[in-house]
Amino acid sequence: MNAFLRNIWVVLLLFPLCLQAQNQKLTVSGYIKDVKNGEGLIGASVFVKELMTGTTTNTYGFYSLTVPKGNYTLVVSSVGYRKSIREIKLTEQSLSLNLELQEDGQELEEVVVKAKREDDNVKSMEMSVNKVEMKTIKKIPALLGEVDLVRAIQFLPGVTTVGEGASGFNVRGGGVDQNLILLDDAPVYNSSHLFGFFSVFNPDAVKDVKLIKGGVPAQYGGRASSILDVKMKEGNAKELEINGGIGVIFSRLSIEAPIVKDKASFIVAARRSYIDILAKPFLTGNNAGSSFNFYDLTAKVNYNIDNKNTVFLSGYFGRDVFGQDFGFNWGNSTLSGRWNHVFSDKLFLNTTAFYSNYDYALDSDLKNKRPNNAFKWSSNITNLSIKPDFTYYISPNNTLTFGGQVLTYNFKPGAATATSEGESRSFGQERKNGIESSIYVGDEWKISPKFSVQYGLRFSRYDYSSQEDFYYQRKYVGVSADFPSGYDLTYIPNTKGKTIQTYQNLEPRFSMNYNTGDNSSIKASYNRLAQYVHLMSNTAASTPLDVWTSSTNNIKPQVADQVALGYFQNFGDNMYEASAEVFYKEMQNQIDYADRANLFLNPYFEKDLLFGKGRAYGLELFVKKNRGKLTGWISYTLQRSEKKIDALNNGNWYFSRYDRTHTLNMLAQYEINKKWSFGANFAYITGVPYTLPEQQFVVEGQVYPYIPAGTRGNFRVPAYHRLDVSATKKNKKALFGKGESEWVFSIYNLYNRRNPFSIYTRPNETNPAQTEAVQLSIIGSFVPAVTYNFKF
Repeated sequence: MNAFLRNIWVVLLLFPLCLQAQNQKLTVSGYIKDVKNGEGLIGASVFVKELMTGTTTNTYGFYSLTVPKGNYTLVVSSVGYRKSIREIKLTEQSLSLNLELQEDGQELEEVVVKAKREDDNVKSMEMSVNKVEMKTIKKIPALLGEVDLVRAIQFLPGVTTVGEGASGFNVRGGGVDQNLILLDDAPVYNSSHLFGFFSVFNPDAVKDVKLIKGGVPAQYGGRASSILDVKMKEGNAKELEINGGIGVIFSRLSIEAPIVKDKASFIVAARRSYIDILAKPFLTGNNAGSSFNFYDLTAKVNYNIDNKNTVFLSGYFGRDVFGQDFGFNWGNSTLSGRWNHVFSDKLFLNTTAFYSNYDYALDSDLKNKRPNNAFKWSSNITNLSIKPDFTYYISPNNTLTFGGQVLTYNFKPGAATATSEGESRSFGQERKNGIESSIYVGDEWKISPKFSVQYGLRFSRYDYSSQEDFYYQRKYVGVSADFPSGYDLTYIPNTKGKTIQTYQNLEPRFSMNYNTGDNSSIKASYNRLAQYVHLMSNTAASTPLDVWTSSTNNIKPQVADQVALGYFQNFGDNMYEASAEVFYKEMQNQIDYADRANLFLNPYFEKDLLFGKGRAYGLELFVKKNRGKLTGWISYTLQRSEKKIDALNNGNWYFSRYDRTHTLNMLAQYEINKKWSFGANFAYITGVPYTLPEQQFVVEGQVYPYIPAGTRGNFRVPAYHRLDVSATKKNKKALFGKGESEWVFSIYNLYNRRNPFSIYTRPNETNPAQTEAVQLSIIGSFVPAVTYNFKF
């Protein structure tokens, strides 16, 4: 296998050089940036008018276009920017051409029409992909008036959550852990602050947001459902810029400025909630001294060494704190370093190295008042990685990508220390280690003006080892009260550092686009994704205290195969865009849990796991209005998500806890004039499946609910629906009479809906022989808010 992989690398490295030697055409290449701040523009269109062909810029604003010798008109455009038209001569040698585009706020509507590449959503290879501009996200009415990236993407088709107060999101019937969330290529394991009400992404520091639900390119891997790729701003390379906001629950401030004008810049963005500060005067007695806050810091610096080399360094650190004497905290930290190198006008390299850590801690004695009687629990997952990605621009109709990654995992599933009367005892799970190695190659080829394909292959390998002196092998012993899963574990001696289990997967990828007309196309895709990490949670909603663990000799990697077919159509000179997609996804090695499974601090938890298969399928409809005073979209998803595990539900298919049959989202933004604008969004979602007792026993007047063994999802929580509204008033000046500012007034849950989060049963207070169902609502009323944003 090692020889095979080595040969692949040789082919990948030599193939572009051979193509370059054979190609006698000339190339124009360079960077497209924002003239105001020097940020590279992602997805800007570079179009040769005479040849009716073109390309788009990559994540860093780099483009390369190879054409026959001659004189041409180059048209460069991007959404929200004025066009740049240049006459170029390609007669003797290739040309390096860097351009800067100017944003045009005074003629916004006209600019959008001109700048948007014709039928971009129809003619591009991407399907099952949603890109949401930060300008749009910032106008969406939000809880307590605070802009939130993760809550905004939940208005897109195929995206849901199990309820308010739940961490993360679900895509096409998948679990929270099946989403790879990247911040400048570093994975973020918990994307939520404040138990899911806010995300860790500071909107003032975010440059680009892309959600990939299907047709996943070969360079991505590691999760079974989706990729949320978030890119940070690089910092204003032209002048000092300050952004901020003062809200009901937290405030934020970002500063960006050049270090060396047009060569190096930085951005630093910080947020801090002050719930605990506002509540402090009202907390007395046992509640005095309670902590309930979150904070984060985001920073990035870049240096353009020369036309061929640019380096970036970015980082994130955030933490939530909750508790009084007894409490817990959790947080993410990431550090990413990147090097962009242009080998030639056709070969581009981005090398990324990153560190990522997610940890949480539980402490019964936060203030160290009872050190002789305390309980402490901690857990974390840490990554280190190196990842080179090459792009070779063969021609305007053919782009080759290839690269690889080595990613290390260090798992601390859970370690606890209990102290009683001064005597301490430690218990929990030992550390686990994993190394995920991968290589990939992909090609996007425009075969004809009507037909394009994107295909690729990814090879991934995972090596698992443990720091324990022994490991366990599952064995079937039969279902009993002591073994509800039917499995026990056999002790096997272990040599620390030795590889216990190796898994390998080939992950093919394929997408196609057939243009059926000037403004319509049919797209199809297939991808296989392998996932080697798992989130252990047997609750309805994921929480910060859930445990991440490795694939082991007992836990196989999750593998998902998905096919999708879509029709895309634009109307009214691209004013309206519409799409309809159907998808079907099969998943192997899906995990569920035996009744009464104990997952936390249990070194033997693998015996309580049950394995089977899953499937998800559905229809997604999307209609969007791109310009005019009224803009927005409507999305509808009809979906089913199911599992089949022999030991559960009599071996029949049952609804997964992420199943949502109907999801309807409507979002509208209306601009009255330059001073006032309004926004509204409405969501209707079918309730999630829930397991409740179907029978009860009465013993000596006391009722005991009974759920038959293996029952899953026998009831469904009532539907969720909510309406939010907002009004934004722009001011001419901000602080100290400079810059610009705005007031944002919003009402979350306008008509006071008490949406159910969960339902549980309990004995009736007046008649204990009867059982009553109780509905729990996280937000049971409307929530008004006001926020002041400023920029100068």
